Amino acid sequence: MEKEILEHGLNFNRRRFLSTASLGLGSVALGSLLMPNLFRNGGVDEEALAAGIPHFAPKAKRVIYLFQNGAPSQQELFDYKPKLRELMGQEIPPSVRGTQRLTGMTANQSSFPLVGSFVDFKQYGESRAWVSDLMPHTAKIVDDLCFVKSMYTEAINHDPALTFLQTGSQQGNRPSMGAWLSYGLGNENKNLPNFTVLLSRGIGNGQGVYSKLWSNGFLDSVHQGVQFSKGEDPVLYLRDPDGLNRHDRREMLDHLAQLNQLSYEEFGDPEITAKVQQYEMAYRMQTAVPEVLDLSKEPDDIVKLYGPDCLVPGTYAANCLLARKLSENGVRFVQLYHQGWDQHGNLPFEIAKQAMDVDQASAALVTDLKQRGLLDETLVIWGGEFGRTSYTQGTLTKDNYGRDHHPRCFTIWMAGGGIKPGMVYGETDELGYNISQNPVHVHDFQATVLHQLGLDHEKLIFKHLGRRYRLTDISGRVVRDIIS
Repeated sequence: MEKEILEHGLNFNRRRFLSTASLGLGSVALGSLLMPNLFRNGGVDEEALAAGIPHFAPKAKRVIYLFQNGAPSQQELFDYKPKLRELMGQEIPPSVRGTQRLTGMTANQSSFPLVGSFVDFKQYGESRAWVSDLMPHTAKIVDDLCFVKSMYTEAINHDPALTFLQTGSQQGNRPSMGAWLSYGLGNENKNLPNFTVLLSRGIGNGQGVYSKLWSNGFLDSVHQGVQFSKGEDPVLYLRDPDGLNRHDRREMLDHLAQLNQLSYEEFGDPEITAKVQQYEMAYRMQTAVPEVLDLSKEPDDIVKLYGPDCLVPGTYAANCLLARKLSENGVRFVQLYHQGWDQHGNLPFEIAKQAMDVDQASAALVTDLKQRGLLDETLVIWGGEFGRTSYTQGTLTKDNYGRDHHPRCFTIWMAGGGIKPGMVYGETDELGYNISQNPVHVHDFQATVLHQLGLDHEKLIFKHLGRRYRLTDISGRVVRDIIS
């Protein structure tokens, strides 16, 4: 029966291959070489069919994206600008500010006084990268990191900017990056989802995150992200209801698959077979998920590395440790969202707390992966949706200030996965307001991430409503200077 269910789930794969190939004998022969069991009757090799086929040899197998939701201020963390302190309180020159679009929160300000960071910076490692005193743990691993200080985006508000980074479009209703990777590469572990999502929150103003950020969009629903919660049931509705044992569940799924197959034969809707695959995945996850999410067996040295919060469900530290466990168990894309970085006011107090939340665990994740021999094949990304202005929002006082949204430049860091370590790429001007060297657009960043996993962003496409879509839309270039 399990073999029959698998056959049901593969019907759409055969249909898609035959409908999108050139229908010649050469294409059929190619298909049989790339997927040897695609046209076999019986004896289906599930593992071979589950594996994706990259366009070229990948540098990375998996991604862990530590998304800092709300936009961290680069001036307080990684983009050292002593000139801002020197010119503290002076008006930003019109020649620097130019005609950039402003948000409704500062567009009506009568002045735009520059504000230097309240925190000191130092250089670390052989790379001599500048890191603020708010990030002492990150400072210790700078030679494993590649700082990209010249990221930019067109989006100026949180929702469209966040959606743009995650899906390649500001409007939403598109597949997210994790969904594209699942579609392009397939499963590594048949017992866990390809794409998982973990949420945490700091003390600051928390911008919302929504399920559209881990949506499959117009791709098959098997590619959507699976959110894990901090409660007793990490995946909702995964448990069997009272009175239903494992054997009964298996029997129910077998009968349901037969009914779905009848529907598929009548209507030909690929979502029917996708649902069967989801039911089967949920059945396997009932055993796999509790084991992977169990942190009680982590040794003392790992707990010390991540900090005591790593044993508190729902914290950023716990989610970083879970990200390592999920990744080493074959989850392609682990997406963390940590809310609380939207500091329009009271920035010195709030950003210090936010940095304390994430600094140790972020550095621990990189260190943990490295000591396990997993960093080379795991791409770790840290950053938000845009940057912060070099001038203050509202009134500037000695001990308090805020910064508005700034899409023109911001900083992220990347580690592992074939990215050059100990590197700083791109620069901003002396006021940290405009990019002065090596700009990296959001689509360039996305193209580079796909490239590291062996995917050509111009070839990873899906035809929908008469148009060929891709994560990078109609632009994007691979930033080869940061690739080892």
